[in-house]
Amino acid sequence: MGLLSDKTVLVTGGSRGIGEAIVRKCVAEGASVAFSYRSSSERAEKIVNELNGNQKVMAFQSDASDYASSEQLISNFLEEFGRIDVLINNAGITRDTLMLRMSEDQWDDVINTNLKSVFNLTKHALRPMLKNRGGSIINMSSVVGVFGNAGQANYAASKAGIFGFTKSIAKEVGSRSIRCNSIAPGFIATEMTDELDEKTRDAFLNSIPMKRWGQGDEVADACIFLGSDLSKYITGQTLSVCGGLNC
Repeated sequence: MGLLSDKTVLVTGGSRGIGEAIVRKCVAEGASVAFSYRSSSERAEKIVNELNGNQKVMAFQSDASDYASSEQLISNFLEEFGRIDVLINNAGITRDTLMLRMSEDQWDDVINTNLKSVFNLTKHALRPMLKNRGGSIINMSSVVGVFGNAGQANYAASKAGIFGFTKSIAKEVGSRSIRCNSIAPGFIATEMTDELDEKTRDAFLNSIPMKRWGQGDEVADACIFLGSDLSKYITGQTLSVCGGLNC
């Protein structure tokens, strides 16, 4: 029996990178899983075809930054799965540039995708969770939300906001056995980090006490823990998965 056996899980932004690793790990741990994607339809279909088996796996095209689209996503999920046990708010983007060059659109795109999406999905998932008197909400933040980073004021602000949001939701719904926690990954090897130049990559690597990049699977493991009954008395917390960067 897996750690998420008989649980239903919804992952936003699950067609690539950390999101895809989370989807695969949740299925491996026995969950029935759906994930959202914005535009990668072929990739999403490939993941579904690979994972469909003993548990149901589905993909929904949805824009997590859009309130109505998020409401429809939760409705579609409930129609297919009956209930929502675990919500993993993973959707995120970067639009990096120095503040003097940052456009309003670059600011809004990041805030809406990274932070407003967490509000959107949590808002619409809470009612069914309250009805079931239980659930786990996991919000993907970042160590950049703790430290800040030059050229990432929009990204840092969005990820820092998730910390306060998580603690507030944990206090609002803890009495109904709904938990809300966040994860703060450090430098994780993804397609985004592959685009960094060698000098930047080396500088990041040297700042990590464990002297290696994190892997998507290692962030996914934290999601399994926070989504499972192993963490049933943990809420309002941030779990850093960063190789010691945040110590």
